[in-house]
Amino acid sequence: MASTFPFAAIVGQDDMTLAIQVVAVDPSIGGVLVLGDRGTGKSTAVRALADLLPPIEVVSGCAYRCDPKRPAALCERCNPPEGQGRKARKNAVERRPVAVVDLPLGATEDRVVGALDLEKALSQGIKSFAPGLLAQAHRGFLYIDEVNLLDDHLVDLLIDVAASGENLVEREGLSLRHPARFVLVGSGNPEEGELRPQLLDRFGLAVQVRTPQDLALRVEVVRRRDAFERDPDAFRAQWQDANLALQQRIVKARKRLAAVQVSDALLTLCARLCQQLGTDGLRAELTLLRATRALAALLGHREVLPAHLRTLAPLALRHRLRRNPLDDADAGVRVERSLQEVLAA
Repeated sequence: MASTFPFAAIVGQDDMTLAIQVVAVDPSIGGVLVLGDRGTGKSTAVRALADLLPPIEVVSGCAYRCDPKRPAALCERCNPPEGQGRKARKNAVERRPVAVVDLPLGATEDRVVGALDLEKALSQGIKSFAPGLLAQAHRGFLYIDEVNLLDDHLVDLLIDVAASGENLVEREGLSLRHPARFVLVGSGNPEEGELRPQLLDRFGLAVQVRTPQDLALRVEVVRRRDAFERDPDAFRAQWQDANLALQQRIVKARKRLAAVQVSDALLTLCARLCQQLGTDGLRAELTLLRATRALAALLGHREVLPAHLRTLAPLALRHRLRRNPLDDADAGVRVERSLQEVLAA
């Protein structure tokens, strides 16, 4: 298995690394979309996400990584129906790394949702389900590189599962459902195609990355990448302490998240900003609430401040704006302009 570039060693692209850390603190924000130039470290940063995620408790042997602390969300194997040994079973618990699952562009629907296990069916005559990528990503992250090029039928499937939190399989004589709650993470180059609005809305934060123009920064990026490719193990060992420090920071932020206060005045600022920008629905306000609270926890603050809103509003709103034929400004510029007006009022 190939080594991943250490997250702590990523230099530059501050918005991207911040967005990934914020979502690692609170996955309910809804995921991260990273769009920008080729060769700017988009895939590198997302694949390094595993460095930030502490192991989780799962039911031992469960293909769906069920949470033993949530009995109501257990699959049928971990929580059989009445009369099938539910009371007699006591699930063992083990710790596993949080899954960061890649969904290739060329993946078939069977590979994504799961299908009949042909090997067992042919060799043993047993009708068994072979879980797909959605099952592997449960309680983890599903990563799609070049997400804007994903086939429409897979986009429809992802939208349905992301909305329900369950994967329903009806095929080849199989009829079952299993939990599939994951954080969607995507990257791509907007010049190669746009995302459908329904899928775009499922991403909590969107980051625009560009090729760095600072000469010293470019040299440092190349130096670190070259050192990693020459000796991945030595390079990862060099950054191990920094990665562990980042992981511990995420763990502490998760623990203090519930205690972070959000005032009515701050919520009013969020609502006024979204209203002024004309965002559809209320998902934008909810995303701002969760993201600013996660940022406050990450920074060790007890209350969400306007400074947190200023930092995250462009990431939470730029991809939710309608095109305005009378205003050709970049979406990020429009957010910044409205933000200044709202905070100054």
